[in-house]
Amino acid sequence: MNLTCKILQAHLMSGELRPGCEIGIRIDQTLTQDATGTMAYLQFEAMGLPRVRTKLSVSYVDHNMLQTGFENADDHRYLQSVGQKYGIVFSRPGNGICHQVHRERFAVPAQTLLGSDSHTPTCGGLGMLAIGAGGLDVAVAMAGEPYFIPMPKVLGVRLTGTLQPWCSGKDVILEMLRRLTVKGGTGRIVEYTGPGVASLSASHRFTITNMGAELGATTSVFPSDEVTRRFLAAQGREADWVPLAADPDATYDETVEIDLDTLEPLTACPSSPDNVVGVRAVAGTPVVQVCIGSCTNSSYEDLATAALLLRGRRVHPNVSMTVTPGSKQVFEMIVRDGYFADLIAAGCRILESACGPCIGMGQAPPTGGVSVRSFNRNFKGRSGTADDLVYLASPEVCVACALTGEITDPRTLGIDPIAVATPGQFLINDNMLVFPPADGKDIEVLRGPNIKPVPLGEPPAATLEAPVLLKLGDNISTDHIMPAGAKVLPLRSNIPAIAEFVFMRVDPTFPERARAAGPSLVVGGSNYGQGSSREHAALAPMYLGVRAVIVKSFARIHRANLINFGILPLTFADEADHDGVDQGDQLRLEGIAEGLTTGHFTVANLTKGTNFRADAQLTEREREVILAGGLLNKIKSEQTETAAV
Repeated sequence: MNLTCKILQAHLMSGELRPGCEIGIRIDQTLTQDATGTMAYLQFEAMGLPRVRTKLSVSYVDHNMLQTGFENADDHRYLQSVGQKYGIVFSRPGNGICHQVHRERFAVPAQTLLGSDSHTPTCGGLGMLAIGAGGLDVAVAMAGEPYFIPMPKVLGVRLTGTLQPWCSGKDVILEMLRRLTVKGGTGRIVEYTGPGVASLSASHRFTITNMGAELGATTSVFPSDEVTRRFLAAQGREADWVPLAADPDATYDETVEIDLDTLEPLTACPSSPDNVVGVRAVAGTPVVQVCIGSCTNSSYEDLATAALLLRGRRVHPNVSMTVTPGSKQVFEMIVRDGYFADLIAAGCRILESACGPCIGMGQAPPTGGVSVRSFNRNFKGRSGTADDLVYLASPEVCVACALTGEITDPRTLGIDPIAVATPGQFLINDNMLVFPPADGKDIEVLRGPNIKPVPLGEPPAATLEAPVLLKLGDNISTDHIMPAGAKVLPLRSNIPAIAEFVFMRVDPTFPERARAAGPSLVVGGSNYGQGSSREHAALAPMYLGVRAVIVKSFARIHRANLINFGILPLTFADEADHDGVDQGDQLRLEGIAEGLTTGHFTVANLTKGTNFRADAQLTEREREVILAGGLLNKIKSEQTETAAV
């Protein structure tokens, strides 16, 4: 067996490990962050259970740190109190980015982790099967229910050779994106194998599994080996280590081979993570901003490397450079070891341990200015600047650009490369983790006025006749559908308020037109809903009346979120039919229940007098969710039936 199937087999609750077959797996751990967590916990509360039923659940605050109004502070208070009541560990604001802290303090090889953040696969760097999902799926997992997915194909990536100077894990995953694109991992788990694996530090592995989300992969995973053991030992958690690897004769559905000896420094050009070229191909491009951080590259090793490269040098006067320590542990260690002083002396601006600029919280680049970032996404406008030009690269490349004021291959700097080893002992201080009491029944959950009840969907009518409210092209991300940023994210607990920003960057009139239309449809291209796991990109459109989305293909998490909130996820049987539908066309789908059973719908375009076929390849469980008007409705109905018995 390969490593992926070993972990899945040990957690299998239903189904078979056959690609495409729906499987239900037991979830050991969950994580949430504050941009998705409030809704997930409101949904968990709606289930009426006294306690979470996982081995461990952790609630992080890392997205909404700016307290320019009462909303974020109120939500943080809610998250802490709900954690105390229901048995959830609370990571306080300032303790760090969820994926950085979780891998430091909680990730366990061979266990499963479900997180309401698309970069949850980061912990796959420790041999954990870690999957991103919508908040409702996480709430259901906290209730002890299985997590359901179609069994992915397993893509084996055989690594040979050794990373050369100035190359890092960032270049490995950028090479994967260059080859496979942002939709090349859809329906796949990426498993790294081969002799080159042993040469990669835990930090390199975390960067690679983190950005596997950009491939569209279900998750990515490395073996649990001696490198894993040393990392856990340095975190004071060696007892959590178990050896785990694929069998020597393991087979894979697909394979890719990367020779680490041949990699060069790479960068993803604007405005997609798969627009990858060698840094030297765009060298000389003027740069006005450099940002090092995010859950991808904010480890101790990343920041120490940057500090040593900057030691005795200064950031170019035309460049604004920011550095974000990924956790309190990282922050305190770079201070104690002197690297903080190097960064400050060179002219860096130090941000608090949070997602920050990666999620559009501050540091928006100037109009038309190039920003080079060690982040994971560079979708247009995500930075907060509509015409941004964001490049993604390793911390080494970021520093080279900061020193010269232009995109620079670090191999041309004329200085010696830096290699920072994983510390033999990390500084361990968990005083910003709040652990729940053994019994939380007397704890009062504190709710601010911005926290509103979860809207519920409606069972579908027999016939859906509605206008195409918006027609879109390929690779529409959840940032297009439900933007983030300092203005929007504080409203995440208030669906009526946040719904006013649906498709804001595509068509600001969408919410008004949706309210006027009543039931409506959206038409899109391929890879619709890529990017973040935010379920608000399904929940808010549902609230506005969107009843079906017809596209060429869906990103995995977004498709699941649409189903969870009762929205029909349909695909064109013939992708060419996409061109025959225009915004404003009136479409009719008859026999909804029958179509859900057969998986096929004949869609009448009443405006043009034409028909086309749309498919809904749903499992029996997914059909039941749609017919109930969403997963919460289905759960509530089942609880009522159980209580009656």
